Amino acid sequence: MLDTLNRPANDAAASQLGGSLTGRRALFAALVLGSIAGLLWLATVALSAGGFDPLRALILVLFAVTLPWSVIGFWNSLIGFLIMRFSSDPIAAVLPIVKRVRGDEPITTSTAILVCVRNENPDRVVRNVSPMIGDLVAAGVANRFHLYILSDTNDAAIAAQEESRFGALEAAWRGRIAITYRRRTDNTAFKAGNIRDFCERWGSQYEFALTLDADSVITAEAVLRLVRVIQADPKLGILQGLVVGMPSTSAFARIFQFGMRLGMRSYTVGSAWWQGDCGPYWGHNAVIRLAPFIEHCDLAPRAGDGPLAGHIMSHDQLEAVLMRRAGFEVRVLPEEDLGWEENPVTLMEFIRRDLRWCQGNMQYWPFITLPGLKPVSRYQLVLWVFMFVSSPAWIGLLIAITASVALNGADAFVRPDPGRALFAIILIMWFAPKILTVVDILFRADARRSFGGTARLLASVATETVFFLLLSPIMWFGHTMFFGGLLFGRTVGWGGQARDDHAVPLAAAVSQLWPHTALGLACLGVLAATAPAAIPYALLLAGGLALSIPLAVITASPAVGRVLVRIGLGRLPEETAPPLVLRTLALPALAVAERPAPRPA
Repeated sequence: MLDTLNRPANDAAASQLGGSLTGRRALFAALVLGSIAGLLWLATVALSAGGFDPLRALILVLFAVTLPWSVIGFWNSLIGFLIMRFSSDPIAAVLPIVKRVRGDEPITTSTAILVCVRNENPDRVVRNVSPMIGDLVAAGVANRFHLYILSDTNDAAIAAQEESRFGALEAAWRGRIAITYRRRTDNTAFKAGNIRDFCERWGSQYEFALTLDADSVITAEAVLRLVRVIQADPKLGILQGLVVGMPSTSAFARIFQFGMRLGMRSYTVGSAWWQGDCGPYWGHNAVIRLAPFIEHCDLAPRAGDGPLAGHIMSHDQLEAVLMRRAGFEVRVLPEEDLGWEENPVTLMEFIRRDLRWCQGNMQYWPFITLPGLKPVSRYQLVLWVFMFVSSPAWIGLLIAITASVALNGADAFVRPDPGRALFAIILIMWFAPKILTVVDILFRADARRSFGGTARLLASVATETVFFLLLSPIMWFGHTMFFGGLLFGRTVGWGGQARDDHAVPLAAAVSQLWPHTALGLACLGVLAATAPAAIPYALLLAGGLALSIPLAVITASPAVGRVLVRIGLGRLPEETAPPLVLRTLALPALAVAERPAPRPA
């Protein structure tokens, strides 16, 4: 598996790497398909206690639907871990062009920096982009960049603030770096339409565009790193940078992004190892080659009148596969210092954003059979659909297993030994990305210190594990309810995100999450009355549903968030040694983290 990791980056090696990419993909497909087949066999054996009936057959089918996302995540993470541990240059192993970039090459191309906003706090946007602007000017390369603030704001009060604040920003930097503010009067085609409007008006003036969201924070050093890499390879159409969460005082955000930080790099490195030139695009913190993007990546609205018709909400991955279809590579640069983002601060905000992604990903179906797509590109679209399609299967499993156990008893439902083995394997696959990263961190003293030390790291891992087990079924049931709503034409819109810490009133949590709670308590109640021994296993799916309301309220509490920061739970390396750009932003989490703890009386 690791025989090609350290090859020199020259033309001959690049040719060999292209050949080996086919072998990598074949190996990955064999690992995934073999694992799925083995797990289905084990599930069949486990369910064979007392013979098969229609309910058990349904359970097996639903289980099969859930497997692709879990199995693929496991193998991506294991491969990524092996590369991170045993390759002398893990980045070059998945992105060979970086070996040809020294880091001091002159910037010879022109880049438009696109900041897309909609009903956002203008002061926060200015705060986020100002350090980058100043450092580009200080580096003497500002003449190669032009900042565009592309607004889709439809709130009159916020629009007036934008005119004032962004106008002042432009005036402050006039003559040193070009800044343009433009506001559309509508949100046609959502963010993709916002960028398409830029492309039609100004795109021909630039070779590249760096896409940023309103909450993106990126250093000038990272901007130059991305531009130098894509500048060095004319075949590179999109270069996606890794994005990590900013230090936060929100309990929900800090626990969530701690888990993401553990799992994302190994997963991304592993997937990049075999996806190669068919990499991901996440819609922000990426550099795009504009000429092929303008020519080949325009997304026409989906035909029809149904809830999934019209303009595409989740545009990014479609643009990536269209760029690859046009003959240009899409690759990821999996370095953790290329930018930060703000994650939703409450469960309610997280659900709202997630359902927007769910609706957008469901619009991918017709594109899966689009002529000319690379096989890996088709796989990516299918995977992004399965990311949400598997949710109803998990909820169906909870209901079907509860019914089967209640009717047959726990002992008659599943064979104990294969059942426990299957349960353990699924848990390992779920947590593999985080477990492997924790192992990697524990082997490195500097990494342990950056997460607050071994004790804090392990306490944070334990907290995030419980959080993940509670959160996952809540999101699965939310997706399931959303799919039910689609049948009646219900859709979600595209609004601004509440980014400041705020409490979630109990009444609001009850209003939104009572169906989740009712299903969780119903399943646990049925098992308590018929097969109490099965309750510990059922908690894996039903526990989060039953506790969804207190989880929403507690993780939104500003007081709880401040306590977590003070004691170091969910600590990120940026809190231990804050980069200068984050100090410049005066983040509350950094101020709280650096405040001396009170001495005991």
